[in-house]
Amino acid sequence: LDLYRTEFERGTFDALVAEADGRVIGMALYYLTFSTWKGRMLYLEDFVVQPAFRNQGIGGQLLDAFVARARELDCVLCKWQVLDWNVDAMRLYERKGAEVEKIWWNCKLWL
Repeated sequence: LDLYRTEFERGTFDALVAEADGRVIGMALYYLTFSTWKGRMLYLEDFVVQPAFRNQGIGGQLLDAFVARARELDCVLCKWQVLDWNVDAMRLYERKGAEVEKIWWNCKLWL
């Protein structure tokens, strides 16, 4: 938890939350990034709605709020990843007009 608090206070990322009865039931954690070819982008790092609250439109509202935030920040693109088994999430994204690419491979280098 200290890692999140420190990085949030540094402005490394921001988040949108959905609440019910004073508890967080969903969240979208994001940060600004840049594409050499496209320009300013907002990257959705984490996006989750608790299972008991799924299929109630909460995920769609969070995604809409994320996209609205990207527009406020003058971004030209929103990006995120989805696991190949998460069919429900892919359906939501496609309903919202997102393109689910299946051609890029992820690379990472741990430091």
